[in-house]
Amino acid sequence: MNEFQQLRDTLNQSVLDNNFVKLTLSKPTRKSDGLPNVYVRLIKIKGAEMFQFTYHYTTNDKVKNYTLSEAISELEILLMDNFRAATLFTLKNDLLVFISKKKKVSYKLNAASFKNKLPETHDKPKERLAEAGSYLQHLGITDKNGKVIHKMADKYRQINKYLEIIEGLLKSTKLPKKINIVDMGSGKGYLTFALYDYLVNQKKYNATVTGIELRTELVNYCNGVAQKSEFKNLSFVAKPIQEYDNNKIDILIALHACDTATDDAIYKGLSAKAELIICAPCCHKQIRQQVKGKEQESPLLKYGIFKERQFEMVTDTIRALILEKNNYNTKVFEFISNEHTRKNVMLVGTKSSKKNDEVRIDNKIASLKEVYSIDNHYLETLL
Repeated sequence: MNEFQQLRDTLNQSVLDNNFVKLTLSKPTRKSDGLPNVYVRLIKIKGAEMFQFTYHYTTNDKVKNYTLSEAISELEILLMDNFRAATLFTLKNDLLVFISKKKKVSYKLNAASFKNKLPETHDKPKERLAEAGSYLQHLGITDKNGKVIHKMADKYRQINKYLEIIEGLLKSTKLPKKINIVDMGSGKGYLTFALYDYLVNQKKYNATVTGIELRTELVNYCNGVAQKSEFKNLSFVAKPIQEYDNNKIDILIALHACDTATDDAIYKGLSAKAELIICAPCCHKQIRQQVKGKEQESPLLKYGIFKERQFEMVTDTIRALILEKNNYNTKVFEFISNEHTRKNVMLVGTKSSKKNDEVRIDNKIASLKEVYSIDNHYLETLL
């Protein structure tokens, strides 16, 4: 392929001159391949230089290492079959490669984007905590070959992000030998199944997981999947959160329980003195209804989008303060990116042996309620 001679020569010379930085492939010819880009860097393995190709698929990353000659061959194949553009970054200049629809190759030289080389380390690909268990297939996330279905890629990423968060939280939480976990508002159970598989099958915890869901058809569906997956200590119960009665809860989870259902779940966790309370709240209607008609008193409540964010922030801040009042260490952070869902805030409370200053926290809550003309927060009334 003489069309790629300039790319070959420039890549070879950059290695000889020790000024290679990186190479990227972009503009895929077929989106259906699920491979938006490929990233190439120089690494050292046992003292030998290798080109590390990271294939950034929509569902996961795959990494392969090649010698210089192998790398050139792979680049030519990818550019003829999969991509329409490449950029070779060196300390001397940037070489841009373009492939037309008729497979004609053209080049453009730009000034160097980098002044320094990247570190020549051997990075491991990011670990995927959701292994290709049968439950993923039963839930319609993967096909029969264990490959993630394209339209479920966002859900698969969400599952892995969730398990990363759980992994970090467990490191700082004291739990008994036998752990009882209750997931309130479990829905179709994507995250509930992933949690069970990760804790019981991968990490070998002695854990029982119960999903609480109001919709009977979803409970029957999830119990069927649990049976097919042979998840013996995972079950789902059809009832409102308020009616679930169990004071033996070590970890309480409520992800996207609507409006005050989040407060009902937190209340159950507080009543059971759960070691860990994990919430991803949504639909903050209760505070919004109280503030209705008072929007003109604050410029922050004048504009619709800001008003909604204020309701969310105030509602969840009071929830966090109430957890602190009950001797929990709290943190609020982004669960998943805004591009996937607006319901992306996670509120976590970890039980602490240290007693917090209740009076000081009460004053903070009272001050917030006064500023926003709030009569009561639903979680307060439960307590």
